[in-house]
Amino acid sequence: MNMHKKLLLAAVLVAPGAVIAATQAQAQTVAVADPEAAVENSKVWAAAQAEIGTTYKTQLDQAKTRGDAIAAELAPLYKKFDTNGDNQLSQAEIATARSTRASELAQIEAKEKAAQEELGRMTAQPSRARAYAIEQITAKVNEAVTNVVKTRNISVLIRPNAAFFASPAADITPAITTEIDRLFPKASITPPAGWQPGQQGQQAGAAATPAAPATGAKPKKQPESR
Repeated sequence: MNMHKKLLLAAVLVAPGAVIAATQAQAQTVAVADPEAAVENSKVWAAAQAEIGTTYKTQLDQAKTRGDAIAAELAPLYKKFDTNGDNQLSQAEIATARSTRASELAQIEAKEKAAQEELGRMTAQPSRARAYAIEQITAKVNEAVTNVVKTRNISVLIRPNAAFFASPAADITPAITTEIDRLFPKASITPPAGWQPGQQGQQAGAAATPAAPATGAKPKKQPESR
């Protein structure tokens, strides 16, 4: 799973209360939606990625070149443990290596960890820009979902993997994508000073919480370059 997928999964949380409140009036329809896919397919997210790719091209190109070199260096080291020759390390092969060649495997894993940290430093700026863009876009997901639910008079909304069966017509993910783009056509890729991932959502949650009343009292894989 690449980094922006992880960020999307962490950031997209459709508030059940918002959807329930939107379905009080004679709702009749059951629908499915994938909010992460709605964000990933949006024009605003595509534009943000393109801008990040342009703005940080030098860092990303350097990281890719370095990542390819690291992969080429690590591949033959891990190949020693590929006993069935399928160019992959299974859990069984890793377990065997840990029991029979633990010291050698630990050295390779330490080298891989150092390489991942190096690539992380090289891509820190574009990764931060990507996280900031995702956070801004996903902040509009609840509103987009609520608007689509209201417009289509939907009574029950579930994720695709929770449905035993759903026809393509039941999927409102594209409609949510369209609504996200309408609500938020442009995302900034420049975080303000002091910004940290998740900060916007935490602040929104704090603002939504009413004040209390006053009282008297993995299998191994080659390191990613992104």
